[in-house]
Amino acid sequence: MTDSVRVDKWLWAIRLYKTRTIASDACRNNRVTINGIVAKPSKDVVVGDTIVVKKPPIVFTHKVKELVNNRQPAKMVSKYMQDITPTAEIDKMKQNITIFMSRDRGTGRPTKKERRDIEDLMVDFEDIDSFDTLNDED
Repeated sequence: MTDSVRVDKWLWAIRLYKTRTIASDACRNNRVTINGIVAKPSKDVVVGDTIVVKKPPIVFTHKVKELVNNRQPAKMVSKYMQDITPTAEIDKMKQNITIFMSRDRGTGRPTKKERRDIEDLMVDFEDIDSFDTLNDED
């Protein structure tokens, strides 16, 4: 295996983003930092780097354990990265999900605005497999 991998390719391979294009766009929009430095899509990642990914309203932090070029199965993701996201960020995500998912009995169907808000929230959290690895470690 090589000594380094492009950051957009690594983020896609460990399933933080659904497509490599989305991973590249996140880098271009300054949502990805490597060791505190904003990363362009072509920036190389090496073992031991700390990668911070901003997916509003949450900021995820990951440590590179191993390099990978090809997309990996979800169960293998923990082999390649360690999720070191602070618990405060995870609690923030859980709180946002429960706000939208709980409805009072008898309030009826969500309004158009509520449906759009729920859809926007679900898109933000659609591909987050890293939280499954947190539950496995407990």
